[in-house]
Amino acid sequence: MHILLNNRGLIKIDGPDARAFLQGLVSQDMQRVSPHQAVYSAFLSPQGKFLFDFFCFEMDGTIILDCEAERCSDFFKRLSMYKMRSKVELSDVSDDYQIFAVMSAASAFDLMDQPRGTATPFASGVAFVDPRLKDMGCRAVLKKGDKALTFAGLSSGEIDDYESNRITLGLADGSRDMSVDKALLLENGFEELDGVSFTKGCFMGQELTARTRYRGLVKKRLLPVKIEGQTPMPGSILMNKTHEAGEMKTSIENMGLALVRLEQLEDGAPISYGNTKLTPMVPDWVVFQDQNKDKNNA
Repeated sequence: MHILLNNRGLIKIDGPDARAFLQGLVSQDMQRVSPHQAVYSAFLSPQGKFLFDFFCFEMDGTIILDCEAERCSDFFKRLSMYKMRSKVELSDVSDDYQIFAVMSAASAFDLMDQPRGTATPFASGVAFVDPRLKDMGCRAVLKKGDKALTFAGLSSGEIDDYESNRITLGLADGSRDMSVDKALLLENGFEELDGVSFTKGCFMGQELTARTRYRGLVKKRLLPVKIEGQTPMPGSILMNKTHEAGEMKTSIENMGLALVRLEQLEDGAPISYGNTKLTPMVPDWVVFQDQNKDKNNA
């Protein structure tokens, strides 16, 4: 099944300095990107707060960023600010391509049993295993009008199919789930989802990200929640009796995402919003920090 993702845009970064240009700006190691490897990454504020997330892959010898369509022009402008003397050319190529989520069909791209992020040329573009989790299937980026996925025998699905899988797995969808200039990468699983490198050296916002990791400072996590009752609107404050327990994010049907205080999980008391009960769930891929790490290192 293939699902057209109209909510995604593409930025092309061409030139001999493309990787070096990105290396000091974004959270993942751009030296990993190749025709056979895609990565998940983020662009942070100098203070280490979330601004943009994206998939990065190579296509026709150039670096491509798959990002939120509604914020693509903002991302483009932000990147352009740092171009300076770098030998790179930036262009928005969103109108030239279509981006698809391809669920449970890695065999169509010869990507069966391949690690996350494994990429391969496909038809007029590229296909790659989702760099975050293999359970999200693959992504394909093809030129407009390319019917290769249909010719491969893949049926067309709906965006709700993608959303249901994403939310059940506990994966953020950019600024819909991560507050711009406020969210921390490690609150949203970037370490487990291979979206940040702690060995590549400095990048913008690296200091806070590293400190959050090494001192065990993560106090909240984005988690799936089962909803019993009327679904709270995104941004709604969830409560544990009289105490704030979290913040509602995106949802579909009776499942949603919420930024949950970890002390709430330890307490075990129910989370609610009015008469609605919300039950947090912890996906298999989530690894909680040792909250005593800072004390142990003191």
